[in-house]
Amino acid sequence: MTVRNLDALFKPRSIAIVGASRRPGSVGAVLARNLFNGGFDGPIMPVNPKHQSIEGVLSYTSIDELPVTPDLAVVCTPPKTVPDVVRQLAERGTRGVVVITAGFGEGDDAEGMALRQQALDAARPYLTRIIGPNCLGILVPGFGLNASFAHLAPPQGRIAFVTQSGAIVTSVLDWAERRGIGFSHMISLGDMADVDFGDTIDYLANDPDTKAILLYAEAITDARKFMSAARAAARMKPVIVVKSGRHAASAQAAASHTGALAGSDKVYDAAFRRAGMLRVDTLGELFAAVETLATTGTPNGDRLAILTNGGGIGVLATDALIGHGGDLSTLPDETVQALNEVLPPTWSHGNPVDIIGDAPGKRYADSLSIMADSDAADAILVLNCPTAVADSMDAAEAVIAEQGRQQTRKGNRDKQPKLLTCWVGEHTAQHARRRFSEANIPSYNTPEAAVRAFMHMVEYRHNQEQLLQTPPSVPALFTPDYDTAHQLVEQAAAEDREILSEPEAKQLLAAFGVEVVSTEVAESPEAAAAAADRLGYPAAIKILSKDITHKSDVGGVALDLEDADQVHHAAEAMRRRVAETYPNADLQGFSVQPMVKRAGAWELIAGFTEDAQFGPVILFGQGGTAVEVIKDQSLALPPLNMKLAGDMISRTRVYRQLQGYRDRRPADMEAIALTLTRIAQIAADISRVKELDINPLLASADGVVALDARVRIGENGTGTKRLAIRPYPRKLEKTVVADDGVEYLLRPIVPEDEPALHRAFAHLTPEQIRLRFFAPMKQMSHMAAARFTQIDYNREMALIITDADKVPGEAELYGAVHIHADPDDEKAEYSIIVRHDLTRQGLGRLLMEHVIDYARERGIGEIEGDVLRENQPMLTLCNHLGFSQHTDAEDRDIMRVTLPL
Repeated sequence: MTVRNLDALFKPRSIAIVGASRRPGSVGAVLARNLFNGGFDGPIMPVNPKHQSIEGVLSYTSIDELPVTPDLAVVCTPPKTVPDVVRQLAERGTRGVVVITAGFGEGDDAEGMALRQQALDAARPYLTRIIGPNCLGILVPGFGLNASFAHLAPPQGRIAFVTQSGAIVTSVLDWAERRGIGFSHMISLGDMADVDFGDTIDYLANDPDTKAILLYAEAITDARKFMSAARAAARMKPVIVVKSGRHAASAQAAASHTGALAGSDKVYDAAFRRAGMLRVDTLGELFAAVETLATTGTPNGDRLAILTNGGGIGVLATDALIGHGGDLSTLPDETVQALNEVLPPTWSHGNPVDIIGDAPGKRYADSLSIMADSDAADAILVLNCPTAVADSMDAAEAVIAEQGRQQTRKGNRDKQPKLLTCWVGEHTAQHARRRFSEANIPSYNTPEAAVRAFMHMVEYRHNQEQLLQTPPSVPALFTPDYDTAHQLVEQAAAEDREILSEPEAKQLLAAFGVEVVSTEVAESPEAAAAAADRLGYPAAIKILSKDITHKSDVGGVALDLEDADQVHHAAEAMRRRVAETYPNADLQGFSVQPMVKRAGAWELIAGFTEDAQFGPVILFGQGGTAVEVIKDQSLALPPLNMKLAGDMISRTRVYRQLQGYRDRRPADMEAIALTLTRIAQIAADISRVKELDINPLLASADGVVALDARVRIGENGTGTKRLAIRPYPRKLEKTVVADDGVEYLLRPIVPEDEPALHRAFAHLTPEQIRLRFFAPMKQMSHMAAARFTQIDYNREMALIITDADKVPGEAELYGAVHIHADPDDEKAEYSIIVRHDLTRQGLGRLLMEHVIDYARERGIGEIEGDVLRENQPMLTLCNHLGFSQHTDAEDRDIMRVTLPL
């Protein structure tokens, strides 16, 4: 379940307090006081057999005595009573329950866990939703709902705050009270037995009173639900998260470099980035980030200009910017010349623009005007430190007035450099900061805080762009050799082996199109020498043993061997060392391969491991034997396309080296990115593979080749369900035949199809556009096309008819049908379009039949859509497919068509 019956929790018509009390200081007494004094406009019914009245209101001895069935019940009775209380409420018709009580398995207590499950079992048949247990409660100030034992009641605002920790709620309330910050919702989820982050994000994403969603997370329960909800919400409003436990140690050593390097917190970073969210480190940054995004929006780039009356604070801001990986913009000559005309000769003549300590307001305004007119910066940070010879308030008012003139003169706020301010100090600065707040200009206490806010804006923009950027096409069509891949892992599993041999690992990679070096297995030094003769010299040999994870630790790797004698000698020496160092190790033999010599090549690492929360996670970075020491890696969730793979590469330090320098040619970035996409495909398609490690992946201008590989297998996973993001559903690909006999490929849409979608839109007639979109349109925007092509296969599906022999992006799009399901799969809305020059060939019928089959298999309850009454061909097709038709209640020109499944 996701949003089903959440209205009963956040917008109830009636409330019961089971366990309400008159005992001073008790949770039941505080709950009752908060509920009765919150302004809720509906019946509030206390339940407690020991009291005749609570807060002056008649109390009821039992749930059965309640005169009205409550939509919401707040429960604070002892743990052992809660399952029966939930059962009584659910049977009575209550659809929302907040369980304040603790004692439901915290610390893995078996009795508590059993009680928790009993409460869930009591609620499930009636679809009653539970928040908690062990939570502080919920507050919806605009609705007059304070179903919590919080010590303060916040004012109404446009920010929703969701947390697992009740203590964090009270801390945030204290923090926000002094700053006058209001909330649309404050939700303490507690142990998340039922309602979790994914559910609440889904609900708040569609709440018109919520403009930003803030999260304090300790753990994510259902990763796929969370990712689907977060990706959908982040397209509509800022979603900003603080995740505790950033520096927690890894739970367990892994069998490969990849597994050892993929710490869980880095995985959360990757997940939040992929969802288009912004992660910050502290609660203060959380609210600073939402203030910045709400008042200024995001900058158009990464370049920051600094305007200051003090050189010292300008240097501090610059140091903070460089330390966070920011870009200090360079002032063009014409900007410097314009500043020369309004500033004293002693100004800094560069960025930061130091306008000297005696700067009056006019100097600030003149400088800001010139810098804002320049295209050199995407944001301007204005700094002020108090001096005895200049008025800080005068400077603040001048900045506010100049910003107003800029907005009036330029009109389009999005094209202006974003403005941030920092008036340093307390006594003098607090009045200026209040004025900036009144003028909707973000202001910060320190230069470092201002720079962090700017970098949060930059990161948020990058994450948002990643949600909507069109990836380039893959270089060529490719179908993995699934038979070979499955045979390799199943054979190893049948032999009760957890680790594939190096040659087997390379065969698996080759089956997915990853270039590998030829490798043979030799059982003895003599056989190794013979294999080297066949493969060629110089040669490399490595030990094969399932008991030794890192071969180099025991001298198990020998390189640049020039002849058979050297190979034989090296193999004998390895065998002796293993016998001395690991006498119980099973030495199965040696892998032999020719040395790969590529001038100017880099050693990289690529692979994946399985995270307990998010499933498979892809890793890329600088490789070699010192990979754990170097710790230069980035993580990403599969599936990957070429754009996501490229972004992953760019987040490493080795990225700059890979672009080439001096006489070293750039590495083949496309080949590296393509390798990452194919590793991600292994992660998605072969569920037995738990860890995969290519180290080194040799990269040069001539391409990439895997020199060494390690694969660990385990039990068969639950298919693609183990992935946090549902991958491309290849099984939906089908060859279809139009009425004129032409064969096409019917398949799900992919992000690379955006160019084809634009070309298909150009083939539509104005009449087709009006019938499909209910309004005239000259062209489809990138935003609209990206949202149609970059879909979440967990929530929606778009099937297209296209060429079978061309890669996405180059193939044409002849028709498309799209359905979008609600989070509970109760209903899905469809839309369909076929190119004008291909109508009357049965393509629309083919698309509708296949999408109906998909929806039925998926378990969607009903398909519905809106069709203009004059669109008789579509209405005829719907009638043929069994849709019922009804005139829309608000517009008689629209027919509502529905098909129960």
